[in-house]
Amino acid sequence: MSTALIIFAKAPVPGQAKTRLIPALGAEGAARLADCLLAHTLQQALALPVEHLELCVSPNEQHPAFERASAAAPERLNITLQGEGDLGQGMHRALSRVLSQHTRALLIGTDAPALDTALLGQAVQALAQHPAVFVPALDGGYALVGLIRPAPALFQDMAWSTAQVMQDTRSRARQLGLSWIELPPVADIDEPGDLIHLPEGWQ
Repeated sequence: MSTALIIFAKAPVPGQAKTRLIPALGAEGAARLADCLLAHTLQQALALPVEHLELCVSPNEQHPAFERASAAAPERLNITLQGEGDLGQGMHRALSRVLSQHTRALLIGTDAPALDTALLGQAVQALAQHPAVFVPALDGGYALVGLIRPAPALFQDMAWSTAQVMQDTRSRARQLGLSWIELPPVADIDEPGDLIHLPEGWQ
């Protein structure tokens, strides 16, 4: 069985990245935190032994953070574009693409520093037993989705960035007859109140 891990990342541009944290950190501070989160996520992902590792970016590959990532692991890291459409369309497109070549696919963002190599490894192992795996987020969304086959209904017309995402995803999975397993939830760093969940020394 071969495994692909996709990291979805938005360029850490001041005023465009982590905008909900701007009231607490300022535009530059929010962008710096986004850059740190990206670097941390890549470090954890690179320590995971998978056959395909991909950084799927928006809006383009030109940001220095993405160039640094590519230069740091040129033999392992593939840079791709998220493309047009909403978050769900991009996620489904990326998962479907890698599942055409690999038997298991995980997709994560960069917002959850607790999503470490060990937890990623647990998700890989879970897909040996279940067709889907999720790591819920404490805010009601999820920080990781893993599939062994495409499931477009999980991603179409979803109200992203709301407290209902994981609940709605469970309902859709039931309607599809798709069984899944959930690993322990983690905190996303999206709002000022989430900053308490940052690892020590990050602020």
